[in-house]
Amino acid sequence: MNTAITSKRHYVDPAPFDPGATEPVGAESESFYRASSWQLMWWKFRRHKVALAAAFVLLAFYALVPFVEVIAPYNQTKRHGDFLYAPPQGIHLMHEGQLMRPFVYPYTYSFDLENFRRVYTVDASKPQPIRFFCRGDDYEFWGMWQANVHLVCPPENGTMFLLGTDRLGRDLLSRIIYGARISLTIGIVGIAVSFTLGLFFGGLAGYLGGWVDHVIQRTIEILRSLPELPLWLALSAALPPNWSPILVFFGITIILGLLDWPGLARAVRSKLLSLREEDFVKAAELMGASKQRVIARHLIPNFMSHLIASATLSIPSMILGETALSFLGLGLRPPVTSWGVLLNEAQNLAAVQLHPWLLFPMVPVVLVVLAFNFMGDGLRDAADPYH
Repeated sequence: MNTAITSKRHYVDPAPFDPGATEPVGAESESFYRASSWQLMWWKFRRHKVALAAAFVLLAFYALVPFVEVIAPYNQTKRHGDFLYAPPQGIHLMHEGQLMRPFVYPYTYSFDLENFRRVYTVDASKPQPIRFFCRGDDYEFWGMWQANVHLVCPPENGTMFLLGTDRLGRDLLSRIIYGARISLTIGIVGIAVSFTLGLFFGGLAGYLGGWVDHVIQRTIEILRSLPELPLWLALSAALPPNWSPILVFFGITIILGLLDWPGLARAVRSKLLSLREEDFVKAAELMGASKQRVIARHLIPNFMSHLIASATLSIPSMILGETALSFLGLGLRPPVTSWGVLLNEAQNLAAVQLHPWLLFPMVPVVLVVLAFNFMGDGLRDAADPYH
């Protein structure tokens, strides 16, 4: 009895060892083990629902940037002299109990001599249908082709001010859509400047060390010790007033990029200090690889995902920086349209009290900044190999 039990307990299968039979590996498990670091990062990021939703919001914002002329119902400079500070017009579907295509009700206005202001009244007896895929104001598409096709147009012989108008009678919604091109682009261009400087100086400090690291770190400490907002104001005020709007745009972008690179450079330095002692770096050096090749081909790609996450979190600060400078009148100036330039008109407290729709340009700023922060948190968690 004991012998039978012992023989079963110590039974050895004479068949060849087959790891797939003892530990079955399915197609999903095999794809996981064969996946690259970028695929693993995407799978982790996809599980972060808030970050994924934020990424779709940002994708929608940046998708409209090349087509703002087509999407905006009016040209950004078109003035409506009879509709100064007109309140928002709502979109309706029902008129006198009947379902209709989207329409707006026209305005009639009178002048209040006692309060010295225009009083707009909605005329609910004349619904005006909104037009889609129609011809409207002329524009230069990408500055090269004359066109007049719009996604949405105001009614024939009517108006469509979904977010109201400003002091010159310009449609606020159209100007917000046009302003998205400048405000969203300045963050991307600024982070490109910051990214380049951060990689260069951080790579030198982290890999070479010694006096090079000492000089770069002291420079970073000096820049980080300066008050950020006064420095922005001083550098922006130093831009020549006779510069064209394009030059001012690039000047503001370079200023934001020059002041943002120290944080990224320190992140690059800390990563390089931990990676330069790895075996694959020593092997590359023994094989005769130059310092530039070791940094560019072996070190930086190993933490590029972390850099992308850090850059994503830096873009909102640049958008807010441009908005703040333009709001204070030291950044971009008309005729350039950005969200900060639009908010500059809301500085007057009386205007905001009487015309609160002038604060609507603040909404896309808040949405974009929150979306970048949520997406940056998701990318940072997905790029963490120990998460």
